[in-house]
Amino acid sequence: MDWQEISGNWVLVPDRPIAIIHFLGGAFVATAPQLTYRRLLEFLGAQGYLIVATPFVNTFDHTEIAKLVLMSFDRAMRGIRSQLSVQYLPIYGMGHSMGCKLHLLIGSLFAVERVGNIFISFNNYAAKEAVPFVEQFSQFLKPQGFSVEFTPSPTETKEIIRDRYSVRRNLIIKFADDSIDQSLPLAQLLEGLSPGMITTQRLKGSHLTPLGPDMKWQVGSSFTPIDAIGQWMRQEIYRELRQLEKTILGWLNPMAF
Repeated sequence: MDWQEISGNWVLVPDRPIAIIHFLGGAFVATAPQLTYRRLLEFLGAQGYLIVATPFVNTFDHTEIAKLVLMSFDRAMRGIRSQLSVQYLPIYGMGHSMGCKLHLLIGSLFAVERVGNIFISFNNYAAKEAVPFVEQFSQFLKPQGFSVEFTPSPTETKEIIRDRYSVRRNLIIKFADDSIDQSLPLAQLLEGLSPGMITTQRLKGSHLTPLGPDMKWQVGSSFTPIDAIGQWMRQEIYRELRQLEKTILGWLNPMAF
């Protein structure tokens, strides 16, 4: 199973897919999700989930980005369906960091069919908190008519979700060592919309845990102490990522364990 590029999206198609996951990454690593999130996405692909990872370039207009990534996903799906032997597969949204906000906007502003969404390390900060030096540049940008705040703003985003978000089943994942995470307020907001349908998981890790690359340690002709150290390091690096993979898979398919 290899990555293929379809209409600007990076796609993994298992032999017998059981569902589709539309993945959106974080603001500064979203341009090549098939590389930056490779291990996590390929793990889910190996479990039978068809992965559509949509790259995007971050701007201040998050509503426009949400519209563009949804259009890109829809174009990819038209090409993908010709490869499938089944007519219907359930679609899940999955986002990391800013990708969470985009899926929340998609589920609020557009008519989409999603059986559930997965939000990993959600944050909804204002531009001055999320973008280095934006305050210093704002005095030059404002007179030229450029926005120095995200659209929608953090407050507007909460209002849009509260009034219009339509996806009932949601998994929210918060890492213990993540100072920019805002998952718990999101969980409270969504629980008010769909009582009993929101699952919140707190895991060990940091904001960068989902980015763990697929590092393979090649053992030489004979097993040496260096090989032992290398394999131990690999196990430690991936312990938190494996827990994330298990949590996502258990929510998608409770019968998997």
